[in-house]
Amino acid sequence: MTPIASALLGLVLGAGLGALAVWVWVRRAMARSAGRVVERQHLTELLAPLRAAVAVVSDSDAVLACSTFAKDCGLVRGSTLGPTEVFDLVAEARTHGRPAERDLRLPPGPASPAVQLAMRVVPLSNGAVVVIGEDRSADLRFSETRRDFVANITHELKTPIGAIGLLAEAADSAVDDPEAVHTFLGKLAKENRRLNELVSQIIALSRLQAEDPLLEAHNVDVTGLLESSVARCREIADAGGISLSLVAEPGLRVVGDADELETAVTNLVQNAVAYSESGARVAVTSHGVGDHVEIRVSDNGIGISQADQVRVFERFFRVNTDRSRASGGTGLGLSIVKHVANAHGGEVTVWSKLGQGSTFTLRLPRSQEGAPA
Repeated sequence: MTPIASALLGLVLGAGLGALAVWVWVRRAMARSAGRVVERQHLTELLAPLRAAVAVVSDSDAVLACSTFAKDCGLVRGSTLGPTEVFDLVAEARTHGRPAERDLRLPPGPASPAVQLAMRVVPLSNGAVVVIGEDRSADLRFSETRRDFVANITHELKTPIGAIGLLAEAADSAVDDPEAVHTFLGKLAKENRRLNELVSQIIALSRLQAEDPLLEAHNVDVTGLLESSVARCREIADAGGISLSLVAEPGLRVVGDADELETAVTNLVQNAVAYSESGARVAVTSHGVGDHVEIRVSDNGIGISQADQVRVFERFFRVNTDRSRASGGTGLGLSIVKHVANAHGGEVTVWSKLGQGSTFTLRLPRSQEGAPA
């Protein structure tokens, strides 16, 4: 390994070690005139594949070499640094003679999304600097998602908990009116079921995000899976006057966790029943399509608007809040379906038209035992 490669190997290990490695290299390279072009070419070759946004900048603010990501995210434009904030950080590092740090958000470009960078500029003795931007976009998105999730959970839990408290007080106040007490206790039981369902869904979603169902996967019979899911929803469908049918292609198998897959299909069927009027039809079907199995849950219910279809798999999103709450919906069912589908290497899609109904398609890789000969 060449001295340059040895010095820059630290870049791969992290922003701090990377800064030190480049600093050592630049000091040596600037001290030598012979072979300078070759050294710069080697530096470019070594920086290019790095995932961090790294640039070596001369004392005249010209970019000597940089990583490909530095160009893609807009940190480097042509032969100079792009954002004004980075020039300010470079000036600060040179003025104080020590590394300068700052978080920087770069706007989306023609072929790249917005990027959140943890910037660090390391000054060198000859006026050059090493600019390192560690991509923190994923961490930021995770933090925002977690914050929103906690806020949504808090809001969702307040509703049934508050209702349970009020109904308990009302029942206590109506102790001399047995009929009123009976009514309040019935409503209290309903809110308790809603609370239990919400907590169960939250636990299920957390477990899905923490575990990989394919680590201990088994061949799952699709027909048996669908029969179990339909059976779990039969009572609620009958109570709502909704016809529930199943037509499954025999012999189909998928690989995965049978319980998780049954939960996903059950959520799709429950969702179809909840958004259908009395007299409507909900049909569950399965078909083998090449190397995949497609499970479809169709209804002729109220349908979903184009705008809502984009968000329908988001956590706690409800197409019709009042209707969902009335049916005991948590707003997590379709989000769980999406997580199950992704964890099993598949996908879930929706087709819908207002007033005509909806079709949700769960597409999963087909097991070799369920593939055609």
